[in-house]
Parts: sequence; C-alpha cells; structure tokens
Amino acid sequence: MARARSRYAPDRGLTGRMVTTMFLIGLLYVVFVGVLLAALRGSWPIILIITGGLFIAQFWFSDRIAAYGMGAREVTPEQAPELHGTIDRICALADMPKPKVAIAESDVPNAFATGRSEKTALVCATTGLLRRLEPEELEGVLAHEMSHVAHRDVAVMTIASFLGVLAGIITRIALWGGFARSRPGNDPAGILLLLIPLISAVVYAISFLLTRLLSRYRELSSDRAAALLTGRPSALASALTKVSGQMARIPTEDLRKAEPYNAFYFMPAFSAKESLGRLFSSHPTLEQRLDQLSRISTDLSR
Repeated sequence: MARARSRYAPDRGLTGRMVTTMFLIGLLYVVFVGVLLAALRGSWPIILIITGGLFIAQFWFSDRIAAYGMGAREVTPEQAPELHGTIDRICALADMPKPKVAIAESDVPNAFATGRSEKTALVCATTGLLRRLEPEELEGVLAHEMSHVAHRDVAVMTIASFLGVLAGIITRIALWGGFARSRPGNDPAGILLLLIPLISAVVYAISFLLTRLLSRYRELSSDRAAALLTGRPSALASALTKVSGQMARIPTEDLRKAEPYNAFYFMPAFSAKESLGRLFSSHPTLEQRLDQLSRISTDLSR
C-alpha cells in the first residue's frame, strides 16, 4: 500500500487485488511445497533450504537483476539534469523521497521502476524515450512509474512472480534427482513424484494468470494516479500515443531483447503485431488506457 503521506491517490481496488493475489499465490505455494515434501520425504530439509533460499534471493535481488538486465545505469544530477529535475518535481508534488535515477542505453522508448520499497526504488528512462518526448510528456511517464513505487505494487509483483519460477526449478530438481531413481509401482510417494511435473505446470499457469491480471490493473491504476497528481492527463495520453506509434519503427531485434521485461515497462514491446504475447499481455490495451485518461480529463475540467 501507499505511504500515508504520499499525495498519490490511493487505490483500494489495487490494494484489494494485491492482497487477494498474494493470498492465492501463498496458498499455491503451500500446496506445491506440501506435495514436494510428501513425495520426497527423505529430502525435505533440502527442499526447505532451496525454497527458502530462492525466495530470499528473489525478494532481495530480483530488482537489481532486472535493472541490470535492462541496462539501467545510475546517473547523477550533473549527468542528467533534465531527468533529475523532472523526478524532483514529481517527488515534491507527491511528497515522496527521491528514488535512484537511471538511464538505459536503448532506442526502445520506455521507462520502468524497480525496488522493494521507497528506500531501494530506482526509476529509469531509456535514451529512446528521453529523445522522443516533450518535457510534459516525460513528466507524465515518470509520474506513472513513481506511482508504482508509492503503491508498492513493484514488490508485490516480484513476490507474486516467484512461485512460477520456483515451480520450474523444483520440477527440474525432482526430475534430475529422486524421480529418475524412483520405481513408483503402487508406492503413494512414487505416484506423487510422477505427478510433480503436472502439478508444477498447473501452479505455473495459475500463477501466470494471477500476475497478468494484477499487472494489467496496476498499469491502469498508475495511469490514473499519475494523471491526478500532475493534473495533466492529456500529457500522459500524448506520451502513450507517441510511444506506441514509435514501437513499430524499432528494429525487431531490439524489441525481442526488451520483450522479456515487458512486465516492468511503461509500454510493452512486441516484436510482431500478432505476437502471442499480446494475448497474455502484462498491460491493458492502448485504447483502454486512453479512454480512462479521457474520462479523467473530462472530470478535471468540470
């Protein structure tokens, strides 16, 4: 949830969805680990150590790994005065501490935020975005990213996505280890062991769908919060339209490199218009986002 003193508009719908997603993900996690413990009773200490270690690593280091993977390079106010100036204005408007500021050398026009909390938050813009947007458009995009930090949904998405990764890793361990040596027959443990790949696939599918549903809502929530904070929904709408149009001009190779990180980005990058990724997109459609901003603009003008 957002900090009490943040001026970003609270979103009970987002909070409710985050709590529900975390509860369901946690329930899946308990069931999944329970099946593993039942099937691999002799290896339960190893399972607990591995799952606990992976959870800690995912929670503490995933944001740094993601930022590194997307090429984020922290910059000083002297190196990027305009970018820092925009972040400073948003922090003043929102009454929030300033996050780390970074730039990624990429022609793909985009921005993202990472971090478990405001203290570890990092907001990054690509060189392609900085080169293409007007100052008021850039402010709208960065206000959107700062909203993710204020609402703490970045941390929730990091934890929520953990189970899907864990399911795949534990399945490989089971297949490489006890599964290969087992002779199930009528042994209940052996039967459970055979079911691990199936259970893992189901867990991954449910986890994937839950995180995608939450992700699409949180993007709409951040658009709304940014528009209300800056009072200029038209600037954010203009940025969305411009970035979406420019994506079609980006080389396919660059878009493919960006696709794995779409859940973090302001605007998803797809290497083809008919990409299967659009069916399970982490973002709402451009039309949905523009329609919401249009309604906010109408409400603010009254």
